[in-house]
Amino acid sequence: MSPIALLNPRMTEQHPDLEDEQAYVDHAYDCLERSREAAWKLRDLSEADLGGTFQARFERNAFDEALLKRLADLDLGDAALVFGRIDRAAEAPGAYESFHIGRLAVADDDSEPVVVDWRAPVAEPFYRATGRDAMGLLRRRHFAVEGRNIVGLEDELFGDGHLGIGRDGIGGDGDGDEPLDGSADGPGEGLRGYSTLLTALERGRTGTLGDIVATIQGEQDEIIRSPQHGVLVVQGGPGTGKTVVALHRAAYLLYTHRFPLEDQGVLVIGPNRVFLRYIERVLPSLGESGVEQVVLADLVPGVDFQRPGETGGDSSVAARLKGADVMSDVIDRAITDRERPLPVDLELPFRTGFVRLRVAESKRIVTAARRRFRRHNAGRKYVESEVWNALADGFHDPEVGPREVRETLRGTPEMRAALDRMWPVLTPAQLLHDLFGSKALLRSAGRGVLGEAEALAMFRERSDHVDDVRWTPADIALLDDARDALGPKPGKHSELDEIRTYGHIVIDEVQDLTPMQLKMAARRSLNGAMTIVGDIAQATGPLAPDEWDDVLECLPDRKPARVIGLSVGYRIPSQIMELANQVMAVATPDLRAPRSVRLGDAPPRIVEATDAQALGATVAAEVQALLDELPNSSVGVVAPDAMIPELSGCLTDAGINHGSATRTGLDAGVTLVPISVVKGLELDGVVVVEPARIVSDQMHGMRALYVALTRSTQRLTVVHADALPAPLR
Repeated sequence: MSPIALLNPRMTEQHPDLEDEQAYVDHAYDCLERSREAAWKLRDLSEADLGGTFQARFERNAFDEALLKRLADLDLGDAALVFGRIDRAAEAPGAYESFHIGRLAVADDDSEPVVVDWRAPVAEPFYRATGRDAMGLLRRRHFAVEGRNIVGLEDELFGDGHLGIGRDGIGGDGDGDEPLDGSADGPGEGLRGYSTLLTALERGRTGTLGDIVATIQGEQDEIIRSPQHGVLVVQGGPGTGKTVVALHRAAYLLYTHRFPLEDQGVLVIGPNRVFLRYIERVLPSLGESGVEQVVLADLVPGVDFQRPGETGGDSSVAARLKGADVMSDVIDRAITDRERPLPVDLELPFRTGFVRLRVAESKRIVTAARRRFRRHNAGRKYVESEVWNALADGFHDPEVGPREVRETLRGTPEMRAALDRMWPVLTPAQLLHDLFGSKALLRSAGRGVLGEAEALAMFRERSDHVDDVRWTPADIALLDDARDALGPKPGKHSELDEIRTYGHIVIDEVQDLTPMQLKMAARRSLNGAMTIVGDIAQATGPLAPDEWDDVLECLPDRKPARVIGLSVGYRIPSQIMELANQVMAVATPDLRAPRSVRLGDAPPRIVEATDAQALGATVAAEVQALLDELPNSSVGVVAPDAMIPELSGCLTDAGINHGSATRTGLDAGVTLVPISVVKGLELDGVVVVEPARIVSDQMHGMRALYVALTRSTQRLTVVHADALPAPLR
């Protein structure tokens, strides 16, 4: 049962409380500005004294960092400070109390609250209250805001609805008699602030993802405020808001568990840099600028990786093999193969005679080191120490000890070669460079784990130097696994090579991660607390899972995992979703599509070019048509990666200024988006080019087409010269 909304059913009508609410919001901004001024004054005072002891300087720097963070939190830019209000019954009969809900907490000069942070417990009913469970509310009010100005109010009444108490309380114009959240079977059934929600959804996209803090729905809020322990899986179809929900959850957890999460850190892992650029403003807009947002390659320092679309990558067979969980065993065996006894006795001149290291003794030392040390590089000092001891013991001179032998022989080429054979100090890049460049090493490491043909599928010609290698995307997780197994190189700053852990990890588009990549993410979890979001129907990776259990097998299991589904699609109009669902029914027939709450202005169009030569001109014409229909909006051209250069030339010939997602993100009015990086993005108008080639070029082509068809918020056009895939005919 939805709450009965009686006030201001049409956002276009002037609400009688609008001027008073605007005055309150203006007062809130004044209080916010005074808070900023106070923070600047404190910083000026701390900068005045630059001397003192080391402890004093350290404390002053820490204080200054806290002030800078506070100033960053108070800088909202164009984001709205206040977006709602709740009225609830007070203890006295007939009394009520009001709270204005906003992006961050603001107090007046007397420290009385003016705005309540949306994450505070008192604000929870703003998102969760329903007609069946009002959570103590009498009224919930939504503000439609542009900058600092309120342009509309939308009220929802709870309870009996007869508490008319004039201005600032329950009451108002009282002339509405239709529910704001849609009819009983309408698209907005069960949604709060339906008119405000539609207003937000129908705004043009700006090239970066915006927050939804003012329009969070009940099922989304349940995820955001869910306990932080264990692994939380969020399954959501296109347009359900799973990405912004995960980011809002990160902001909520940092607010609720400021200590210890602020010190432990929160990590957000995205699928590619285009996606990271797209989401980069969400957390800062929520007052959380310290969250680390990365792609997996950022977690492996010191090596160069191929860029999307770069030639010379792994074959599909090699990519699947490198993503499989058994590669951990292959890497362990590759390390063991580098821990070897000497093939012959080592004999070196020392003083007036010789020192000798027998083969049997070298074997004993290597075997003992394997038993003692879990991580390879940590055993090097032990091996060296045992070698010096063995050499000194074999010299049969009580006045000669290991120290004298070490100082005399450690710089000789023969001694260095012997130690490097027995127990080399290795970096992950050195280990894998040697492994992939040697068929013999691949056979040995894969014995009993991989077939010979599988092992040799990963072979590639050695580069002249390890620093010259351009590692493939599938190598990222292998380098990280090797880093974990090898451990840091011995040295004064070896702790800097350790893998950092985080108090909470968010992974987006998790369905595309291989088991090795999932293990890489899990390795960074301090306590097993993770939020992973994705959609099995959009899985296009080399080892696409069929169910969430396939993903959870590779993640921490200290606490039972929870799987929550988002069932409502907010972004995609129902007409576009109907077309995409025809593809989904073929790609993943066992999954249910989300229910769209929006009816678009126009159905999707399918346009056939006269022939392949006319395809580019047809695309340019359809792009221009979208620009004419949707002024000041974002338009994307989604196509197979190989077609992007040709389409760019066609748009240029047509005089259409455009950018490329891999270079400029979505900042341009028209953007060419390769199918390989389109996942997670949204644009107002989309032209999908040559769907048959998308299906044939991609490993999971029908799923990739489903992704391409679900990027638009307003208009969709499909342009083709080749025959359409069956679901689109």
